[in-house]
Amino acid sequence: MRIGIIFGGQSREREISFAGGRTVYDNLNKTLFTPVPIFIDSLGNFILLDWQYLYKGTIRDFYPSAEHLPHSPHFFQVYAESLQNEPDRLEKSMAAVGQKITPDQLSKHIDFAFLALHGPYGEDGNIQGILEWYGIPYSGAGILPSSIGIDKEVQKRVLKTAGFETPKSTSIERSQWLTSQSAVIQNLEREFSYPMVIKAPHQGSSIGVSIAQDKNSLLAGLNRSFFIESIDIASWKAKSDEQKRNFLVTFTDIREGLGFPVLVDGEMVYHPENLWELLDQSKESTLKLESPNGEALVLVESFIEGREFSCIVIEDENGAPMALPPTEIKKRTDLFDYRSKYLPGISRKITPIDLPDQDIERIMRKSEALFTALHSQVYARIDGFFTAEGDIFLNDPNTTSGMLPSSFFFHQAAEIGFNPSQFLTYIISRSISARLNAGKKIYHLLTLAQTLRTSLQQAAAHQGEKIKVAVIMGGFSSERHISVESGRNIYEKLASSGKYLPIPIFLTGDETKHLLYQLPINIMLKDNADDIREKITQHSEVTHPVIAEIRKKAHHLMEQFAYEEALQLESLTYDELATRVDFAFIALHGRPGEDGAVQEQLELRDVPYNGSGVESSRISINKYDTNELLRANGILVADHMLVYQEEYQQNPEKTIESITSRFSLPLIAKPADDGCSSAVKKIKTREELVAFAEMMFRTQEAFLPEPMRTLNLKANEEFPQKNFFLVESLISAEGADKFLEITGGMLTHLQPDGSLSYEVFEPSEALASGEVLSLEEKFLAGEGQNITPARFADTAEGYAAIAKSVKETLEKTARTIQVEGYCRIDAFVRISGQQADTIIIEINSLPGMTPATAIFHQAALNNMKPYEFIDQIIQYGFARHQVEK
Repeated sequence: MRIGIIFGGQSREREISFAGGRTVYDNLNKTLFTPVPIFIDSLGNFILLDWQYLYKGTIRDFYPSAEHLPHSPHFFQVYAESLQNEPDRLEKSMAAVGQKITPDQLSKHIDFAFLALHGPYGEDGNIQGILEWYGIPYSGAGILPSSIGIDKEVQKRVLKTAGFETPKSTSIERSQWLTSQSAVIQNLEREFSYPMVIKAPHQGSSIGVSIAQDKNSLLAGLNRSFFIESIDIASWKAKSDEQKRNFLVTFTDIREGLGFPVLVDGEMVYHPENLWELLDQSKESTLKLESPNGEALVLVESFIEGREFSCIVIEDENGAPMALPPTEIKKRTDLFDYRSKYLPGISRKITPIDLPDQDIERIMRKSEALFTALHSQVYARIDGFFTAEGDIFLNDPNTTSGMLPSSFFFHQAAEIGFNPSQFLTYIISRSISARLNAGKKIYHLLTLAQTLRTSLQQAAAHQGEKIKVAVIMGGFSSERHISVESGRNIYEKLASSGKYLPIPIFLTGDETKHLLYQLPINIMLKDNADDIREKITQHSEVTHPVIAEIRKKAHHLMEQFAYEEALQLESLTYDELATRVDFAFIALHGRPGEDGAVQEQLELRDVPYNGSGVESSRISINKYDTNELLRANGILVADHMLVYQEEYQQNPEKTIESITSRFSLPLIAKPADDGCSSAVKKIKTREELVAFAEMMFRTQEAFLPEPMRTLNLKANEEFPQKNFFLVESLISAEGADKFLEITGGMLTHLQPDGSLSYEVFEPSEALASGEVLSLEEKFLAGEGQNITPARFADTAEGYAAIAKSVKETLEKTARTIQVEGYCRIDAFVRISGQQADTIIIEINSLPGMTPATAIFHQAALNNMKPYEFIDQIIQYGFARHQVEK
């Protein structure tokens, strides 16, 4: 069955839709379905997307394509709206990434549409109406519930009519706000007490929402929800060029800024460069900026003091609503906004919500009742609050849920035993039944349903033939959360294949003792490594009564759609692991994993594994030793030295003096023997250097307040405790024509004579929003900006010459360290004319394998889908193991 995954779209939540579409594409069971990516751009064009572009970090990384953007001296990545007055550029950009199609052509390419769109045009009945018109069955709710679900003001009226408790609310019209702001504020302050909740009513559940604590934040929140912003011209002109660019980068990001085009005192501006010029030339004291796609009215509600939850409701096999166990959302701030929802570690999810069983049941029954009242179909996400008085407020029904791997959608389904691939299969099956109820295309839908049933039976019969792969994730380094993201991604790619049966293994403990656990799917999909570890330590053999009851209700669904998934946590030894699996895929970052410790244990038990061997891993984990070895072999590296805790504590002043006398500020300080991103800092002052040393050498796990302030550390940032760290000279352009930060991946292949060949990928250019690339920018979908291939030159000939030189250095580096299997090497490149100097930063023997990491972009250019890339890594591990035996 050809499943068209429809994603992207015109709303401000298009990036999360893009990431969700990729999740669906990866997790669809490939023995049952052929996924077909249908990207809708922000102007409403349908594009049959070449699969390679699915693995870009953000939409703007590939569309509009860089070569078809207008000249921009500061290089801004923009959305298609910035080209809407340049149809030729837009058409060329579409042709560069796929095939433009019209809705009437969809049925030639797909049998069923899986909707991963969010917000306007996706959750409001628009796309559902188009698909109904052309007779294409689709996932989720139909036109009526979608049109109700998108409009928060209509929702309020439906909820009240149906007898549900709702917070006090009012609406503010745009014309009111623009003409009499002070009167609006006064009226609201008379009617409501602080805090107040402000919502843009048509923007999905994450955008244009804020909490006002006082008059100033109320004013700012209303402007934010109307998508209006005022710029103080004097403040703008006082900014440096770098500060101006950073401001406009944020402004272009539609999740946080107004985006483009933007109205500036009635004039439409389409590109950041044009706005920059306009602001520079303005003679006004302030300029008002408005989004032409802002809201006509905004909702203001009284703040509900209570425990926030979210509950997925699905239909059972008979079409009756069945609530999954509701999840409590523990936030670091009052607002569960876009970043809180989609970035791991910012908020926590507790399933089921920590309440007495009868209160959990009340939440579930109310959620089911609202599902029915809204005429919902297939599934919905119901958000709400549980107050101290025991009242339940349901406030935000969504007909489409976020579909990242740890989103509520998959998170709660995992509690009853569905892995993501299996749950998607059920949603497709149930959606076909929902479309049947509409009485259209009956024979076609019955045929699809029967085809799916037959395919499911055949797939179940072949489960025992699959290769069992332990996917080892977690660890105890500062990059353990990214390791979990990588491990889940590997698990999902393998679980949707017909070849492998992945078994999730969580590693914790310390360097003296590794503790291994086989995870049930519900624990694997917890938010991050610490949540998983906490769940392990607090684990009870007794299943929560509410979850046990839901599993009982869903028994028939599990028999038909879910199999081979462990439902209980199990502690394992390395010896026991070796008896259960055919291969171990190490998805760990930093220590252990990249240091050879896990590899050593697997070799003792004759278990083949991915990546480099013990000795190579031991070298590459130590950045100082790596630098020394590379420099001895004529490879450029930064000047470097180690700083030891014992020396520093004996004489801090002397240690700092020894550093600053050798290295000029700014310099780079980072852990010397761990992963690639945590606690990497650009040190600009002596005070920052002292603060870095104090933080690195602290004796307590908690952050030290003064160094934390000096280094501008976030409360949830990872900053390890070590007894030594590395200082490096800051690598800079030094007068080069071009200066780029790049990351380059590669695969190794065993030749018939036993020698190694290296398949070096086209490197990616990494664009940092701050002083150094953050962990999020490197690995999380929608956070980083990567250009693949890197912009080495303006001509094909120039690119080929420089890329050849860079790739030769990357290969020489990998051979020097004796990398095997695959790796990622980070570097800086100085380009002057046709000459390129490549300065190596570090080598990652187990690179991040999160869904949007750059190594997948690079493999795609070599015509490897992520699963195929992972399959090659596993096949090399088997081949090496065979040779060694």
